[in-house]
Amino acid sequence: MTDRYQSPLSERYASKEMQYIFSPDMKFRTWRKLWIALAETEKELGLDITDEQIAELKAHQDDINYDVAKEREKQVRHDVMSHVYAYGVQCPKAKGIIHLGATSCYVGDNTDIIVMTEALKLVKKKLINVIDELAKFADEYKALPTLAFTHFQPAQPTTVGKRATLWIQEFLLDLEDLDHVLANMKLLGSKGTTGTQASFLELFDGDHETIDKIDPMIAKKMGFESCYPVSGQTYSRKVDTRVINVLAGIAASAHKFSNDIRLLQHLKEVEEPFEKSQIGSSAMAYKRNPMRSERIASLSRFVMADVINPMMTSATQWFERTLDDSANKRLSVPEGFLAIDGILDLCLNVVDGLVVYPKVIEKRLRSELPFMATENIMMDAVKAGGDRQELHEKIRTLSMEAGKNVKEKGLENNLLELIAADPEFNMTLEDLQKTMDPAKYTGRAKEQVDAFLNKVVKPILAENKEILGMKAEINV
Repeated sequence: MTDRYQSPLSERYASKEMQYIFSPDMKFRTWRKLWIALAETEKELGLDITDEQIAELKAHQDDINYDVAKEREKQVRHDVMSHVYAYGVQCPKAKGIIHLGATSCYVGDNTDIIVMTEALKLVKKKLINVIDELAKFADEYKALPTLAFTHFQPAQPTTVGKRATLWIQEFLLDLEDLDHVLANMKLLGSKGTTGTQASFLELFDGDHETIDKIDPMIAKKMGFESCYPVSGQTYSRKVDTRVINVLAGIAASAHKFSNDIRLLQHLKEVEEPFEKSQIGSSAMAYKRNPMRSERIASLSRFVMADVINPMMTSATQWFERTLDDSANKRLSVPEGFLAIDGILDLCLNVVDGLVVYPKVIEKRLRSELPFMATENIMMDAVKAGGDRQELHEKIRTLSMEAGKNVKEKGLENNLLELIAADPEFNMTLEDLQKTMDPAKYTGRAKEQVDAFLNKVVKPILAENKEILGMKAEINV
C-alpha cells in the first residue's frame, strides 16, 4: 500500500518475531486461552460447567472467526464482547459460560502482561547474543594497544578489547534490570470491574476461601507464578513504566556503543560492516558512512523518549481506572518493543562484522606515545645520573615545542629527536625508541579483559547457552 502511512518500525526495523508478539492474532489467541483458563478454573472450583463445554472451547481455540467478530463490532462497538460473541457462534454449547464473572480487563490486561513478558524474553535473547558477540570481540583484541581518550583528547593507552568490555558491562547492567522485571511479571488475574471480585462473590455464594483460589489457578494455567495481590479494574500502569524503563536502559547502552563506533570509524580505526555493493553517499562515491550505528542512535533516542509515556499514564490514572491509558498504551508499549528489537538486531549485525585496522591504530598511538612516555624517559635519565627537577622542566619545554610543531606547522611529533639532542638526558634516539613499545603503556588492560570475561561474562553466557548463536537480518 502506497496511499497511506506505514510504520517504519514494522516496515524496516523490527523482526517478524517481535511483530507477531504484538499482532492481533497473538492477542486474540491469548484471549481465548484466558477464557478457557477461566472456565476450567470455575469448573474445578464447583460451578456448573461441563467437560463438553471445555472441550468445545478448546476445539475452536485457534480457528478464530475474525469475520464474525469484525461484523459484530460494527454493531456493538466493543471489541471484547464482539469476540465473546464470535467464540459463542463457534461454541454453541459453551456460549453461556464464556467470560463468566469477568470484565473486559480480564482478557485485555492479562494479555498485555503475557505479551510484554513474551516480548521481554525475545529482548533478553537478543541482548544475550549481543553480549556474546562483544565478548568474542573483546577476547580477540584484548592485547591490541590503542589510544584511549578522555574528553575525546588523547589519554593513556588502553586496548581495543578493554574498550569493548566497557560496552559489555553496560549491557550486563541492562540484563540485570531485565531479569528482575521479567522474574516479577504477574498477571492481573480476574478481579472484576473495580478489583473487588464482587461478581465471583455472587457466583460462588460468598465462599471467600474458594474465591481466593481463582487467581492462583488462572496464573498457573497461563504459565505465571502469581497474580498481583490487589488491583483496581486494571493492573497498575506502573508495570508498563518498569518494562519500558528496561528498554530505555538498553537503548542508552546501545546509543553509547554506536557513538563510539561512529567516532572510531571517523578515526578509521574500527569500522562497521559495509557490503560490497553498498552505497555510502549519492554524491561522494568514496564514502563509507556508519549507517547502522547512526540508525542505532536514532532509534535509541526514540525509545529513551518513549519512557515518558507510561510514566505519565501511570501518574494520571484516576482511582480504580480511567480509559486515557488505552490509546497511549497501544502506541508506546508495542512501539518501544519494536524499536528496541530493531536496535538489538542492528547491534548484533554491527558487532558480528566489526572491522579493525591495527596499522591505523598503531600509527595514531605512536604519534601520541612520545608525550605519554615522558615519565618513563625522565626516570631512565634520572637513573643515568640526571636531576629529576631539571629534567622535568626540560621535558615540559620540549613537549610544548613538539606540540607546537605538530599543531602549528603540521609536522610529525619530533619529541624523541628533541630529547635525544639534549645532552642532559644522555640518551640516544635508539635508546628512546626502545621505550616506544605501546604494550608497555596499557597497564592491566589485557588482564582485566581476561578476568572480566572469565569471572563475569562467561558464567552468564553458560547459563543462557540455549539461546546463543542467533544472527540478525536488517532491512535497507
